[in-house]
Amino acid sequence: MKRSGSSVHQLVQRIPTDVLEKARGRRLAVPIGDETATFVISERAVDVRISLKTRDPAEARARQSKAGSYLQDVWRALRASGPIVLTHQQATALAGDLYRAWADASADRTIAITHTPAGWVPDRCTPEEERAGFEAAANKLCADIEAGEAADIEPTLGPLIDPLLLRKGIDRVDADSRAMLLDAFARSLRDAFRRRQRQAEGDYTAHPTDNRHPEWTQPKSPEPASRLSASTKTSLTGLVAAWWAERKAAGLKPSTHESYWNTMANFVAFLKHDDAARVTAANVIAFKDHRLATINPRSGKPISAKTVKENDIAGLRTIFAWAVANQRMASNPVKEVTLKLGKPKKLRSKGFTDEEARAILEAASAYQGGTERPQTTAAKR
Repeated sequence: MKRSGSSVHQLVQRIPTDVLEKARGRRLAVPIGDETATFVISERAVDVRISLKTRDPAEARARQSKAGSYLQDVWRALRASGPIVLTHQQATALAGDLYRAWADASADRTIAITHTPAGWVPDRCTPEEERAGFEAAANKLCADIEAGEAADIEPTLGPLIDPLLLRKGIDRVDADSRAMLLDAFARSLRDAFRRRQRQAEGDYTAHPTDNRHPEWTQPKSPEPASRLSASTKTSLTGLVAAWWAERKAAGLKPSTHESYWNTMANFVAFLKHDDAARVTAANVIAFKDHRLATINPRSGKPISAKTVKENDIAGLRTIFAWAVANQRMASNPVKEVTLKLGKPKKLRSKGFTDEEARAILEAASAYQGGTERPQTTAAKR
């Protein structure tokens, strides 16, 4: 419909009465064409009224359909009876939207504006200034990830997460899923900033991070409380979070948490599920073989057996041993799994050859101390 006195089309959709109370005060990010319009539902609002920003009837119908679909997802999210539980794969998929938005150097973004007598004008930065800016932002995110404090990054990334969740028909997620989302968003934004940094340096080649985000899959509706707690209790990513909460208090280094988290994320991606109760020793062995065949994108060579043994297998064994000790798993599927490392190839004997020993002794015997004390010269010989 058109607003009175205007030729620009407008979307008007009544807020369903069953979600009206929950909807008030919400900030919506409504897709309008290629842009996103912010709309805050006031305390007295009974409908959503927002400009479609077009006078063309056909374009208005297309935009109204897209915006209406988004609003239906929002109403569905508000009707949910409880928090949604996300897998690590779903959290990473959602973070992919943020990565793709920031990793695109072709987008024309204004970092600053300057007021001149002619009005406000873009204050564009040089490639070097842009490189330094993205490098600093990426380093800040690296520090936040290393600290592992979700509460510290919630004020920054929380407002980015909530609109994307609503767009997927999700009003809220459980605490473990929220922590996973914050971590996944921080890592994806860090990767995007690193990509923009490389682009500012003139490097536009493809990178492994470009394709690391999986396709989004819609989570299941909330389950009854008893089943939900059981599911959360045995999720693989939930085990890492619970283990870290305990070990962090004991002073364990954040770098260990980072390593174990990455290992579990790779394991979950390999299994294509996040259920600890379904993990078997055969799964772990298959994962070990998969990792040994994986090419390290940095070196272009297969991941070493030492890395798989000391990082992947050791990390999984530690997490599952903790889960068994805390009655979250019946047994440790990694307990009997190991990887035998080959001995380094012996290229020579441990001692010196006669020629090497003679050269060393002759050099020592010929040493002249100059002005130093005779005792010092003798000691050096």
